[in-house]
Amino acid sequence: MKTLTSERLRELMANVRHTKVLVVGDVMLDQFIWGSVNRISPEAPVPVVEFERESFMPGGAANVARNLTALGCPADLFSYFGRDEAGRNLRGLLIAQDVGCEGLIEDPKRTTSIKTRVIAHHQQVVRVDRESRMELEEKATRRLLSCIDKALHDAEAVIVGDYGKGVITQFLLDELKTRCRDRGIWLSMDPKPVHQLNLSGLSLITPNRKEAHELAGIPDLGKHADPLSDAGLRTVMERIQEQLNAVILLVTLGEQGMMLCQRGHKPFHIPTVAREIYDVSGAGDTVIASFTLAIAAGASPEEAAIFSNHAAGVVVGKVGTATATVEEINESFQPYARS
Repeated sequence: MKTLTSERLRELMANVRHTKVLVVGDVMLDQFIWGSVNRISPEAPVPVVEFERESFMPGGAANVARNLTALGCPADLFSYFGRDEAGRNLRGLLIAQDVGCEGLIEDPKRTTSIKTRVIAHHQQVVRVDRESRMELEEKATRRLLSCIDKALHDAEAVIVGDYGKGVITQFLLDELKTRCRDRGIWLSMDPKPVHQLNLSGLSLITPNRKEAHELAGIPDLGKHADPLSDAGLRTVMERIQEQLNAVILLVTLGEQGMMLCQRGHKPFHIPTVAREIYDVSGAGDTVIASFTLAIAAGASPEEAAIFSNHAAGVVVGKVGTATATVEEINESFQPYARS
């Protein structure tokens, strides 16, 4: 059984502060309205949420970036956002969380995407999305690439966060592939099958189970108690590997943990270590951020998968778009670590 010792964990964490990761993708502002429910509306059979407070957090690719800085990794963010109050709020939050924002470009023609979640008694009641899906024009993409080029010289990895809001185009992705391949830089992506792009040649892709089946074009006939014995899932992973030629495929399986697939290796299943699950918002962002960071810091794919599994376990135990700290991840390893 592959593991990650406490000594090895300390070694990787010592490397993190010298490891720079760039994040490119769709950014958004996550708004949370917190309240309580004590009655049902007389107008319709829906709960009445009594407002208590509201909070804002970076979302989308911005959440990937703040997950990196929360772990002590220098991270620069590259995207477009609107010239509006939400955009100003988002930029301020990112700066406060030590995310490099020189590549965050304001565009008066765009609106900053906002996801509003109403939370009552630690449960999400409803989500309201206000967003722009306008695809970047080539001129704007080239401007973004120019910013990225200035930061690539000292970066160990690049993460692409595609949330279908228009920043990630095939032209941008192809240019990133070429630049990373020429420089030997790791390139990770969390794909969105509804946004059909050529995903071949990436270092890492991190779909969830539903997205993996969609990428493979195979219907999901249901979970198996043991993911390693799930013939349907194995077929899906094999097809994705054949079609996309990714170095590593990491499929997140919710309460069943994760499945790591590498060319020439048997699939490696990592059971979840989450003790309590309050909110899965942004958990995928944590997975791709922590896995990529671990790889860039010198971890093996198996070590990176174990590390990201623990990071995700911390995050889903919190309400809202959250991050994990080094201290929290260290604590989550205590029942499992062998020094």
